[in-house]
Amino acid sequence: MIQTTTAAFLAILITCFTFLYSPITPKSSYHSLFISGSLSSNNSISRHLHTLTRRPHVAGSSANSDAAAYVLSIFTSSNLQSRITPYHVALTYPVSRSLTLTPSPSSPPVHFNLQQETYPGDPYADVSAEVLPTFHAFAKSGDVTGDVVYVNYGRVEDYKTLKKMGVNVSGAIVLARYGEIYRGSIVQIAQEEGAVGALVYSDRKNYGGGRGGRWFPEDKWLPPSGVQVGTVYNGVGDPTTPGWASSEECERLSDEEMDKGGDLPLIPSLPISGADGETILRAVGGRVADDDWQGSGDAPTYRVGPGPGVVHLSYNGKQVLEKIENVIGVIEGEEEPDRFVILGNHRDAWTFGAVDPNSGTAALLEIAQRLGKLQEKGWKPRRTIILCNWDAEEYGLIGSTEWVEENRDMLASKAIAYLNVDSAVHGPGFWASATPQLDELIKKAAQQVEDPDNSSQTLYQAWVGSSSSPIVGRLGSGNSDFAAFVQYIGIPSADMTFGKGYPVYHSMYDDYVWMEKFGDPFFHRHVAVASLWGLIALWLADTELLPFDYTSYALELEKYMKNLEVEISDSNINLAPLFKSIEELKIAATLINNQRKEIEENYVRPSMSKKNCFKVREVNDRLMMAERAFTDQDGLFGRSWYKHLIYGPSTNDVYGSKSFPGVDEAVARAKRLKTAESWKFVQHEVWRVARAVRHATKVINGELT
Repeated sequence: MIQTTTAAFLAILITCFTFLYSPITPKSSYHSLFISGSLSSNNSISRHLHTLTRRPHVAGSSANSDAAAYVLSIFTSSNLQSRITPYHVALTYPVSRSLTLTPSPSSPPVHFNLQQETYPGDPYADVSAEVLPTFHAFAKSGDVTGDVVYVNYGRVEDYKTLKKMGVNVSGAIVLARYGEIYRGSIVQIAQEEGAVGALVYSDRKNYGGGRGGRWFPEDKWLPPSGVQVGTVYNGVGDPTTPGWASSEECERLSDEEMDKGGDLPLIPSLPISGADGETILRAVGGRVADDDWQGSGDAPTYRVGPGPGVVHLSYNGKQVLEKIENVIGVIEGEEEPDRFVILGNHRDAWTFGAVDPNSGTAALLEIAQRLGKLQEKGWKPRRTIILCNWDAEEYGLIGSTEWVEENRDMLASKAIAYLNVDSAVHGPGFWASATPQLDELIKKAAQQVEDPDNSSQTLYQAWVGSSSSPIVGRLGSGNSDFAAFVQYIGIPSADMTFGKGYPVYHSMYDDYVWMEKFGDPFFHRHVAVASLWGLIALWLADTELLPFDYTSYALELEKYMKNLEVEISDSNINLAPLFKSIEELKIAATLINNQRKEIEENYVRPSMSKKNCFKVREVNDRLMMAERAFTDQDGLFGRSWYKHLIYGPSTNDVYGSKSFPGVDEAVARAKRLKTAESWKFVQHEVWRVARAVRHATKVINGELT
C-alpha cells in the first residue's frame, strides 16, 4: 500500500473540503474574459517594452537591476505576492580586445576597430556608450597569431570536408560564420580540431546587409558593422556551482576545476561583423570552397586557406562574482495551493533586447496585469500560479538554473508544468515546442486565440496552414530557460514564439525601433502570445482534471524507436525491451484517458463524494509525475547534469535537440570506435531508456509491483 505523509494527507483533506463545499465558480467565464479585448492592450505591452529597452541591461549591470525593479513594481501592483530572489554568480566582461589582419607578407596590416556604428537620428546614440564592447562571454583570455582557415559554419561535418580537401586547422585561427550551430559549439569544435583561436562573423547570406543591400534602420537586416555577441559557455547555470545554488556564501569550484570540467573554452574567440569577416575572407587563399560554403551573390569568392592572411587576436576578459536578480510573483491557489503552474521569461539582454528577451517580458507583464484584473472580478486560481522573470539567461541559463537547483525537491513534488516564452516576437508565424503530453492543450488553446495577422481566423488556423495538423517541436535543446525544468527535474514544459530568428539578433540594433518598424508594428503579436501563454496557464491552474495526454508521448516514442531501428540496422542491438516498454506506455495512456473521461462524465459537483475527490487528486498526481520518470539520477554519459533520457541537447550543438540522447551519443561513439565494447554500451543505453519508459508507465498506472 502506498504511504501518504501526514502533511500530504491534510492537504488532500483541505482540497476535498474546499472542493465539496465552496461556492461553484464558472472558471471558464474568467478564461474567456482573460483573452477578450476588454482586458488585453497592445498599448500597455508597447509601453512595457519601451520602458524595459531604454538602456542596455546586461546581467550584473545597474540598468538590469532597474529593469528588475520595474518588473517587481508591475507584479506588485497586479496583486501578486512578489519578491526578488538574488544569487551571486560568475559572470565575465571584456577588458580589452584587438584584431589585426596581415593579408600577405608584403601588405600593411589592417587594424579592425570592432565597433558597432550608430546611424543618423539613432534615438539610442546617447546611451550607446553603455553597450559592452563586442565579446564572447566566458571566452578564454589569450594572445594568438595564426593563418586563417575558413570553416563554413564550424560544424563537425565542415571539418570532415576540410580534411578531405587536405586542409589542417592545427595551429590556425578559424573563421566561421553564424547560422547553423551554437557559438559555444563552434569554439569547442575548433579547439578539439587544434585551432588556437576562433573568429565568428555574421554572413550577409544569413543576416543581410552589406554592399548593394538595405539594412537597419531602412530595412530589417543587420548593418555591415553589426555583431552578434553571446556566450561560449557550453554548460548550464553558474559554472562555479554545478548542481547547487549560488548563494552569497557557498562552495565554489576553482578556476582550475572549471577548466577541467570541459564546458569552458580553452582558446580565445571573438565575434566580428560581416564587413570584417569579408575583409578577412579576401585575404584567404587556397582551394575555392564548395558552393554551399559560399556567400551571397555579390560577396567575394570564399576560399578555405590556410592563409596567406595571418590574424593576430588578443582578448582579455575578467570573471567576477555579481549579484543577479530573479523576480518572482505568486498567486496562491485556493483549492490546491501545493500545486504549481509556472510561467517564465528572462529579462537580461546583451544590449537593448527588444526582441530577445523583452518582447517576452512585456508579454509576461501583460499576463500579470490581466490576472490582477481577474482577481478584482472575484477569480481565484484552483492551483498556485508563479510568474518568474529570470536573470543572466544570456550567460548560460544561470538565473533559472540556480532557482531550480535551489528548489529542486519542492519543484519535483509540486510543479505541474513550466511554460516558457523567451523572445515572444521575432516576426510573423507561430512556433511552439513542448513535451508531448502538452501538444493537444497547446493546439486547443490556439483555437481560442485570434490570429494577430488576420482577424478572420484563429491562431490555430493560421498555424495549421495547408497541413493537416500543426507540428509541435521538442524541447531537447538547451537554448532557453526550460532546460533546467525539463532536463534536470523532468517537469512537463512548453516554449512559444512568433517568428523564428531575426537578423539583428544579439546586436545593438535589437531595440524598440526595430520592433516597432519590423518585428510587430502594432504589437498584436505580443497580445496574441500573452493570450495563448496565459490561457494555457489558466487551464492548467483551474481545470479539475489535468489536461495531459500521454498517448501523444507514446506515439512520439514509437516514431523515435523506428528511426533508431533504421540507424542501427546493421548492428546486433536488441530493441525489443524498448519496443515492449513503449507498447506498455500506449496501453497505460489509453487507460488513464478512459479513467479521466469516466470521472468527467460521472462528475456532478454538488454530489461529488469524498472518494471521488481523492480519485481526482490521485489521477492528477499520476499525470503530473509521469514526466519525472523519464529522468535518471545518473544523467547522460559525460553530461550528468542532463538527466532526461528521452530529450536532450546534441553533444556538438546545444541548440540541437536529440531524442534518446544517451543512445544517440553511444551509437555515434560505437560507429567511430567500431569495438564490441562500444556497441555493448549502446545496448546498455537502450536498456536505460526502456527502464525509464517502464517507470513512467508504472506512474501513470499508479501501481506498485
